[in-house]
Amino acid sequence: MNKWKLLPRMAAKGMLQNGTVYYPYLMAGIFSAFTWFVFSSILCNDLMMKLPRSAYAWMMLSIGRVLLGLILIPFLYYANSFLVKRRTKEIGLYSILGLEKRHIGIMLFCEAAMTYGIVMAGGILLGVVLSKLLFLLLLKLISVPMDITFVFTWKAFRETLAFFAVVYAVNFLNGLIQVGKSRPVELLSGSKKGEKEPRMAGIYAVLGVIFLGAGYVTSIRSQLNSEIFIDFFLAVFWVIIGTYLLFTSGSVMILKLLKKNRKFYYRRENFVTVSGMLYRMKKNAAGLSNICIFSTMVVITLTCTVVLYLGLEELTHFVYPYDVLISYGAKGPAREQMEDKVQETVKAQGGEISRVDIYDLRSFSCSLSDNRFESPLSNFMDNYSVRFLTLEDYNRIEGEQQTLEEGQILFYSEGKDAGFDTLEFMGMPLEIKEEVKNMFPYPKAEKDSFGSGYVVVVRDKEALAQCTRAYADLNGVTDVEGFLESSYRDVGVVLEGEEPVKERIVNELLAWGRAQGEESHRDGLSLRADLHSTYGGLLFIGILFGLIFFMCLLLIMYYKQISEGYEDRGSFEIMQKVGMSHKEIRSTVRRQILLVFFMPLAGALLHTFAGMFMVENLMAALQLFDSHLMAVSAVMISLVFILVYGVSYLTTAKTYYRIIS
Repeated sequence: MNKWKLLPRMAAKGMLQNGTVYYPYLMAGIFSAFTWFVFSSILCNDLMMKLPRSAYAWMMLSIGRVLLGLILIPFLYYANSFLVKRRTKEIGLYSILGLEKRHIGIMLFCEAAMTYGIVMAGGILLGVVLSKLLFLLLLKLISVPMDITFVFTWKAFRETLAFFAVVYAVNFLNGLIQVGKSRPVELLSGSKKGEKEPRMAGIYAVLGVIFLGAGYVTSIRSQLNSEIFIDFFLAVFWVIIGTYLLFTSGSVMILKLLKKNRKFYYRRENFVTVSGMLYRMKKNAAGLSNICIFSTMVVITLTCTVVLYLGLEELTHFVYPYDVLISYGAKGPAREQMEDKVQETVKAQGGEISRVDIYDLRSFSCSLSDNRFESPLSNFMDNYSVRFLTLEDYNRIEGEQQTLEEGQILFYSEGKDAGFDTLEFMGMPLEIKEEVKNMFPYPKAEKDSFGSGYVVVVRDKEALAQCTRAYADLNGVTDVEGFLESSYRDVGVVLEGEEPVKERIVNELLAWGRAQGEESHRDGLSLRADLHSTYGGLLFIGILFGLIFFMCLLLIMYYKQISEGYEDRGSFEIMQKVGMSHKEIRSTVRRQILLVFFMPLAGALLHTFAGMFMVENLMAALQLFDSHLMAVSAVMISLVFILVYGVSYLTTAKTYYRIIS
């Protein structure tokens, strides 16, 4: 038969005969193509730009697709490299039997083309079937009406074909280079070569501890400030490098210590386990470090997703506590007129009022030094918002009966409690009668260093005027009288009932406010919906990325088990010939699996514990400050992951045992 007709058949036959390694690779490729196609289908669909508030989700998905590509390219490259290594003996045999390297290259091209075709067909078909379902999930997460039609887009189809064409072309070239630079004899014996002990293992161990410690310290000492995202990427970088160095050097040092212990090493089950792991020490360390890192990614990604999902409602009300907030200048409507209008509008629309707050407010930008509020600095990041209320308004908002003497104030910090006994405002000494622990509508958030501010409650309007005059004098305000009159009167309303009723009430109040000459307004309902849309896109990405990381983890586990199974099969055959029973083989395998099982799992849980300090700050950057929810979610996700991880590892271990048996 002509070689050119035979080569495609050999490629197909090779894939079938190596189904143990090819089928998981194809499944991983299909899932990768499916997720990419889903992202592209949603991004390329015109509906995304027409739906209300969908622009935020579109932006999140665009960023997510870029990150998805950065994850899938190296992962599929790693899986393909494993395939090529598993085929080296077979390809070496083809070379000895007469196939030239160009013929082998054509065969590899046929395999790559078949793999690409299967992956594209399976991934896109699965995407077509499930895209609408996932699109509806996205709409649910971003709180957008779901009575719409999702249509197939050819642009997403073309983008998926193009992206994976590049990925599989790179994988094909990698395989071609690996085979092309090796001689037939090297290909036949390449998988049987033991690995040399890594040089400078002690130095690597020290560097690993330093890098891992740097990552942990960066995470634990991170603060919610403008550098939080830089700290996050630095912590991830240090931990990945430290994990690889420690697994590479630490595993070798531990195995060598076990080998020196004659009572331990010269027992049949221990001898086989230790010598087998020393035989492939570098590859074993790389596999364990990858499993550890991807396990950490799975736990942290799912924890963030669960926390964001459970805390989303609390988050939106933290940022926008009022359903509608309207601010008027000094010449706005009277307090009674405002309250009557709110009551009238709510009653006319059939709604209910949870609370109505009407209060006069003065806000100043100040720098803070010890307990002294001073003139604002040129760098606005170092300034704080200081709001002034009168005692009358405070008592009305909080439903209290506080009293103040002349020169006394109530003090409130939106961040950590200040712990001041006295306060100096622009040179004016003020006595703090009490530091208030909570105040609506300024929720307490001790970790919020971005938007944190302070509230000062003064005795009456005269005391407020004295503070305002002190600020004007110290900051060179020329029109002092005009500055004294430039206060604001806020009307904040919290409603109950159905969303459509709330929307009608808010719209009518906003229209009335504009007619009365409002200074500004905040539509809490719409702004919360915008946040739902933005964070709903993050939730969608978190769900898919959690599945992707878990898929990567399973494939790495599986490939590690079967590669070690094929490498260990010859050793166990020899052991059986010299008298080792199946029971003893099982005991040896069980010891090796337990060792390999616990090392990356322990590392992942340790990474997760250290990483939760950083996660807490990242969630705080999204205005989510519920530390208890984060701790409970992390513990529950970790427990579920340990269970699933154990089942997955034991399942793949059966393949290992089946191979060596």
